[in-house]
Amino acid sequence: MNGAHQEYSSRLQQQQERIRGLSRIDSLLSTARGILFVIFVLLFFYIFNSRGAYLWITLPAILFAIAVVMHERIIDRKNLALRIASFYERGLARIEHRWMGQGIQGNQFQDATHPYSEDLDLFGSGSLFELLCTARTQSGEQILADWLKKKAEQNEIPERQSAVQDLRTRLHFREDLASQGTDVRNRMRPETLIHWAEKSPVPFAKGLRAATSFSVLFTFLTLYGWSQLGWGWNPFVIVTILQIMFLRHLGNRVIEITQGAEGAHQELKLLSSLLERIETENFQSRYLQHVQQEMRSEGIVPSRQIRKMGTLLELLDWQRNQLFAPIAILLLWQPHLAFALEDWRKKYGKKIRFWIRSVGEIEAISSLACYSYEHPEDPFPDVVEDACFEGTDLGHPLIPENQCVRNSIELNPGRRLKIVSGSNMSGKSTFLRTIGVNAILALAGAPVRAKQLRLSRLSIGASIHILDSLQTGSSRFYAEITRLRQIMDLAQKEPPLLFLLDEILHGTNSADRLVGADAIVRGLQRRNAMGLLTTHDLALTNIAEKLGPIAENIHFQDHIEDGRIAFDYRVHPGVVQKSNAIALMRAVGLEV
Repeated sequence: MNGAHQEYSSRLQQQQERIRGLSRIDSLLSTARGILFVIFVLLFFYIFNSRGAYLWITLPAILFAIAVVMHERIIDRKNLALRIASFYERGLARIEHRWMGQGIQGNQFQDATHPYSEDLDLFGSGSLFELLCTARTQSGEQILADWLKKKAEQNEIPERQSAVQDLRTRLHFREDLASQGTDVRNRMRPETLIHWAEKSPVPFAKGLRAATSFSVLFTFLTLYGWSQLGWGWNPFVIVTILQIMFLRHLGNRVIEITQGAEGAHQELKLLSSLLERIETENFQSRYLQHVQQEMRSEGIVPSRQIRKMGTLLELLDWQRNQLFAPIAILLLWQPHLAFALEDWRKKYGKKIRFWIRSVGEIEAISSLACYSYEHPEDPFPDVVEDACFEGTDLGHPLIPENQCVRNSIELNPGRRLKIVSGSNMSGKSTFLRTIGVNAILALAGAPVRAKQLRLSRLSIGASIHILDSLQTGSSRFYAEITRLRQIMDLAQKEPPLLFLLDEILHGTNSADRLVGADAIVRGLQRRNAMGLLTTHDLALTNIAEKLGPIAENIHFQDHIEDGRIAFDYRVHPGVVQKSNAIALMRAVGLEV
């Protein structure tokens, strides 16, 4: 049991005890509110019927109000404790390998045309993204997904590594990020909010705001004259009609200002809370300090300004209340708030995109830091200039540690190709995925599942999980050669390339497979790409001999144990010497 498991368990227990205590107080206050309300109603009817002094109902009314305020605070504290407990429960599930299908799966980021995302299980249930992501905002999810789908610049990788190391031990900070505000992730639409904030200003005639204020003043003046000075109702009705006409005149421009931001106050409360927490943290890494300093540029406090806009939008939502709606019309509530929102947008609208992205970047780093904290044995790789991928004891992070068999690999200019042969189910595809996933983690700035890893900044191209498609009318073979064309182009445009080809050209006959595979391998070598290809066709292993020392055959093997096929999932040098296909067919009851 690692230190993270013990710390999570201890903190989860504390929060569970706190939840139990707050639940008892919640129940008591709920009961007290009910009793006080009944007392208030009974006293009200008693005093009304007996014409008694209304002073008697003051005490239960005040006590009821106090109970309501206290109850709301207790509910808020309880919900916070529930969110914190959930943070540690999810952490324990990841450490104990119970996380599959319970986290943020990132299905919206799946892309069949991407050169490796589907082949290496980046998104979906039980994916790498689900294991890593702890973000609360869509911006955080998007940035983490982008980091997994595209390698960082050479100078960015060590900066991200340093930032991950900085946040790894800041458990309180990561806890706060995970528990701030309410859970509005599924409702947040940052692109809509950014589009609203960056729209061109809405033109208003000079003096229109003053006219709006005077209109409200005249309305209430005539109302006062009707009720107190005996003016009658005619002036009030006339002014009210004029005001409604004025409101209709403003309507389109007011809607243009508010459209895209209405109803977003809960999301903005969360964003403001996250910004405030980030603003007050004393980071050590240069990367995080830079993000923090950029947020505070020009003396602006982002959390304060976001909170101000959130308050304006919350006030704007009041007009939806049926009781307040008539008053809102008399006050010209919507135009006044539209003017205030337009002022805010002119001052800070161009900055909101950066503030949202800053929160997303911190959340993405926090996700990688959480993984690093929960897997303290996983080291950070060395990222070097010379093209290579040299890993010792590589393991797949999605496989439980007690089931993971580790293997080493060495690819460099002197040894650019490994041809992997072996029986069905012996571990060939998993080996390719292990190499690919660790390369993705390394190039995102994360630690890797290995004893050590040394690599250069590589592009990745994989052909592992290729299927036919009824929607596009393409066969598996056509889908595979299309992907191979993509990989060849990638090798041409973004060298050096790490290619991972599983069962190359499996959908064609043996003669065409041999000629095609040989041509593809030679084409990749001319582009200085390096990587692995697996095959059942032992004729393809002759390619290594033709290419000379830059290529090598390796294999996975099996053996019969108590009448059953057993695998050691270890890489061995040379070409596999036997096949298990017939044995497997017999094992499932086929008469072979």
